[in-house]
Amino acid sequence: MEHITLSDGEWKIMKLLWTTPYLSLREITNALDEETGWSRPTVHVMLKRLIEKGAISLDLSGKFQRYYPEIEYRDIAPRETESFLNRVYDGSVGMLFTALTERKKLSEKDIAELRQILDEAEKKQED
Repeated sequence: MEHITLSDGEWKIMKLLWTTPYLSLREITNALDEETGWSRPTVHVMLKRLIEKGAISLDLSGKFQRYYPEIEYRDIAPRETESFLNRVYDGSVGMLFTALTERKKLSEKDIAELRQILDEAEKKQED
């Protein structure tokens, strides 16, 4: 699969379609209205862009056109994460975590999660 890059707005639509596929334009607009305030024409333009990128498709079999994802979250999230890390932190995970810890106080749960992730990464490197 070719690399698909999503804008912030496209991510909002994709997250919605990943959790609830086969939505109509009206349903998507209504679902995102409170968070975004986007009009139907705005949502329609973004949906057209997502179709052009190959991220979603259109089901024409029913009374209403329904949109559904062609890509899965697990297929695009790692590449987007890596792209962000390279673009913003020159690929440095350490710089990312430093930025996160300086701006936000981590809870004990956050710290325990990070320790578990690091322990698992260390075990993988030993294998």
